[in-house]
Amino acid sequence: MNAEQLQKTLHASQYAEQVLGLHQIALEQDYAVDGFQKSLSTQQIQQLVYDNLLDIQDEMAWMKALRILRARLMFRWIWQDANQLTDVVTLTRELSDFADVSIVAAKAFALPPLIAKHGEPIGYHGDVQDLIVIGMGKLGAQELNLSSDIDLIFAFDEQGETNGRKCIDVQQFCILWGQKLIYLLDHITADGFVFRVDMRLRPWGDGSALAISHVALEKYLSQHGREWERYAWIKARIITSGKDGDDLLEMTRPFVFRKYVDYTAFEAMREMKAMIEREVARRNIADDIKLGAGGIREVEFIVQVFQLIYGGSKLELQDRQCLVSLRHLGEVGLLDHQSVLDLEDAYLFLRRVEHAIQALNDQQTQSLPTEPELRQRITDTLGFTDWDAFLEFLNQKRSKVTFQFEHLIKEKGLESPTESFSQLESQLNEVLDDDAKNLIHEFWYGHAIKKLPAKAVQRLKEFWPHLVEAVLQSNHPQMALTRLMPLVESVMRRTVYLVMLIESKGALQRLVKMATVSPWICEELTHYPVLLDEFLSMDFELPKRKDLEDSLRQQLLRIEIDQVEDQMRVLRLFKKSNVLTVAASDVLAESPLMKVSDALTDIAEVSVIATLNLAYQMVAKRHGYPIDADGVRCSLDHMAFAVAGYGKLGGIELGYGSDLDLVFLHYMDEQADTDGQKPISSFEFAMRVAQKFMSLMTTQTLDGRVYEIDTRLRPSGEAGLLVTSLKAFEQYQLKSAWLWEHQAIVRARSIAGEQSLRNKFEELRCKILTLPREEETVRREVLNMRQKMKDHLGSSKEQKKDGIFHLKQDAGGIVDIEFMAQYVVLAWSGTNQDLAHYSDNVRILEDAAKAGCLSSDDVSALIQAYLSERAESHRLALANHNMQVSAADWHDTREVVCKLWQRLIDPTATFALERE
Repeated sequence: MNAEQLQKTLHASQYAEQVLGLHQIALEQDYAVDGFQKSLSTQQIQQLVYDNLLDIQDEMAWMKALRILRARLMFRWIWQDANQLTDVVTLTRELSDFADVSIVAAKAFALPPLIAKHGEPIGYHGDVQDLIVIGMGKLGAQELNLSSDIDLIFAFDEQGETNGRKCIDVQQFCILWGQKLIYLLDHITADGFVFRVDMRLRPWGDGSALAISHVALEKYLSQHGREWERYAWIKARIITSGKDGDDLLEMTRPFVFRKYVDYTAFEAMREMKAMIEREVARRNIADDIKLGAGGIREVEFIVQVFQLIYGGSKLELQDRQCLVSLRHLGEVGLLDHQSVLDLEDAYLFLRRVEHAIQALNDQQTQSLPTEPELRQRITDTLGFTDWDAFLEFLNQKRSKVTFQFEHLIKEKGLESPTESFSQLESQLNEVLDDDAKNLIHEFWYGHAIKKLPAKAVQRLKEFWPHLVEAVLQSNHPQMALTRLMPLVESVMRRTVYLVMLIESKGALQRLVKMATVSPWICEELTHYPVLLDEFLSMDFELPKRKDLEDSLRQQLLRIEIDQVEDQMRVLRLFKKSNVLTVAASDVLAESPLMKVSDALTDIAEVSVIATLNLAYQMVAKRHGYPIDADGVRCSLDHMAFAVAGYGKLGGIELGYGSDLDLVFLHYMDEQADTDGQKPISSFEFAMRVAQKFMSLMTTQTLDGRVYEIDTRLRPSGEAGLLVTSLKAFEQYQLKSAWLWEHQAIVRARSIAGEQSLRNKFEELRCKILTLPREEETVRREVLNMRQKMKDHLGSSKEQKKDGIFHLKQDAGGIVDIEFMAQYVVLAWSGTNQDLAHYSDNVRILEDAAKAGCLSSDDVSALIQAYLSERAESHRLALANHNMQVSAADWHDTREVVCKLWQRLIDPTATFALERE
């Protein structure tokens, strides 16, 4: 052995000295393999345990062999730690792997004698029952330290009986099995122990049955599970068992991670923090680097608070390992980058100190020693000149943890109202009319409140004064309160949101401000309370395309392809939360109209692209991949399938309530079969992809749907096939399509699918739009179509007489401008192909000016009118109003549009706008 490294090891650990004295020959043989220079893989650890226990039938011999192996491995790990040949993450993983393998081995060794005596345990449904071993705490997270105990819970799938001569029930069999497992690992012999086993985290704790059925555990967690148990179950991991164990762990997820953001965890965590602080003060454990101030427990506590609150909606936070989840907190923006670095750095150092303490005598302690000799050993092992230098460095790390700990779990975010509630009520009554007063009275004395649990009523009473104070500070208190009442009623059973509004500083003020501006946003939040978290934490910046893509991709990557409901939920919430972000930015940050439309279009495109990929993978998983028209296999990267967006999506002009006009295209060999075990024709494959896409996007659930989809602009409309080959699409457009269908293609744009097919569509679009056409024919057809739309969708004669103007459909409105842009393209792009380049109205009109088709002044006036009318349409949508406005208010804008319409399209048009 390397003398210098051996000396460091023995100086770091008195326990290592003892092991060397007892097992020197075996240790020298271990050293000869790799000089203790390399880490051990999980497979290597499994093999070591297997080789050392092979063919041992005697219980005492089995226990002796595993304990001696544990001592040898401990010597190796202390050697590597003392000589800095490993890192904290690798060391804790290897220790956890050894625990896993030891548990599996002990479970297997304990079983045959039980079967011989009692027979196999058989459940009520006839299946052999397995002992499910659940690792909790550091074992569950694969973060064991050098002298950790292991926290276990034993479970089984279902009740039943054994089938032997001495029949016992399944639960009793599993209890005996678990007891023997504990004995094999925990019992102290002349050779020591393998692991100390702690079973106190099981339901009802000490004194309860050692093993519990799946049903009983589910009932316990749902009816009796406490907040600290949610905290504990974050790290739960199945050590042994197959599908039964996976099913059981999946059952616990809703208990740990609530579907909605769980701000009620703040109160529970605040109570736990107070308990921690009282414990530190009472027990004088300042020198405990785990339990003391700024210790390991506080780092874990910070991480797990965020996990409990946000883990249900941010799946990446459900990781068991502290460091992994800590880094995810930075990635999702819940902790800033520097805080993550500080906590990670402190955590790793504290774990090194913990290992140095435990290496001394193989004791499960995290207290700094008081003996000078032991202090010197730790100082030397960690590379410090003296104890004071070590303490100074340690305290720097702990102070950073303490700062984060105290900053996170502080007193409630909102101060108590500055005035008494009676004064607030009096002020409120002065500004409310009778209807509003009756609304509040009916709310507080109605059936909904009477049916609330006592805890929910308490939360509501705590929240109400804050709401009243906030609305009284707004410019329109009655409007704000009446719009927010349905939201309060919607969330009062899920009191997490009431707590969130109290805990989150400024959240209630922002919500009240938004309520006075946009009832649409209030309704969205009322119908889908899960969006409250996004709304209250947003910074009101428009989302960027790359961020949207990354966010949705990361969320979907964590979900298996066959978990359709989870995927649909992610898609729905992605769309709704980001549209809400845009709306808030539109209203509160006054973002420019075209940037708002760009953002709404980006959200839709990213959703379409992701949904198409999902649909394609789902069909391919079942039927294999199709063949394209050139004989090439259509994998996901070469899907020979594309989606074209029409209307507002194609024109990059989406509004808040816009549906998506889509056309599906393919470039497959329709006669060739797919290459899977259940082959279908490539044509049928394409159809199923489109159908699956429609299902993912349009299925209505409690969370709503992703988007409404309209496919009527496909060739032959509703009578046509849902998916069209590019060749058939071209033939139809060139030979059978009406002019209005070419008019629709002006605003068409490829948005998803294989790039080469998308490029072919763009080329075909240009070819169609630049066909030679008679100007008079185009003018007549455009005018006829426009008149039909006015007759069906515009204001009635009575409404016009009343001075009502339909912002979109009436003369001088949005559609007139869109039709003029489309006329320009269809009439003149045959001689000026640049006019067919863009699909959005503004750039089409700008190109018309560049080409000399329209004057710059006319185009400038037309664009200004268009943007003004569209901005108003957005405002009306947010205010939940229809498109009918005062004709007098829009007279000048309409006159600009109508005069150009007369010159360009209809010389017979008149301008008697007020009395049409």
